[in-house]
Amino acid sequence: MNTTATRERILVIEDEPDIREVIEFNLRLEGYRVSGASDGEEGLERVRREFPDAILLDRMLPGIDGIEICRRLKADPDLRSIPVIMVTAKTEVDDVVDGLEAGADEYITKPFSPKELLARIKAVVRRGTWDDSRPQERLVFDGLVVNLASHVVLVDGQEANFTATEFRLLNFLAANPGRVFSRNTLLSRVMSNSSAVVDRNIDVHIGAIRRKLGPYRKLVQTVRGVGYRFRG
Repeated sequence: MNTTATRERILVIEDEPDIREVIEFNLRLEGYRVSGASDGEEGLERVRREFPDAILLDRMLPGIDGIEICRRLKADPDLRSIPVIMVTAKTEVDDVVDGLEAGADEYITKPFSPKELLARIKAVVRRGTWDDSRPQERLVFDGLVVNLASHVVLVDGQEANFTATEFRLLNFLAANPGRVFSRNTLLSRVMSNSSAVVDRNIDVHIGAIRRKLGPYRKLVQTVRGVGYRFRG
């Protein structure tokens, strides 16, 4: 057993007992505290009761499916900061995009190796405690306020509903106004390099950020052929 592993709690929402048991076994070997749920309703109940550090969420579940669960989690101010890794057998690009647009922070397809899964979990947990760009606790651009301490984004005084990954991406760009970052740099600093369809992941998150910024959407600029920058 890895005696230096973290003690974060991971919730596994998976309806296939054999798969859930294998995932839980490998997580426990790494020192994580693990709990499981076999359907969407039980999963949501456990999230609210346990407030885990990360969630592994199967897309195809009885009752409430993974996409709807993810939407509900990301719409809840008390739960939306919890990273979600969606696990599914659906591998088409549109399926991946659907999961990301629902608010998933990562997307991993079955079959997957325990090593890959653990790398994804470590990445989202690390991002949850990321402290790389903390020049200010509060970034203000006219009516846009990015509050790092509370993980809140205010647009003209109204709180915008950002997922954990969207917030981290916006904060990283806004903390470095005028600098252009490639997709690969953003993946390495904010997401995980092992993400499926990596370029599309960043593009989907940037699109969501712009929609939520409303009148300030143009602050996040595309530099064609290079990447993105925040116009400070």
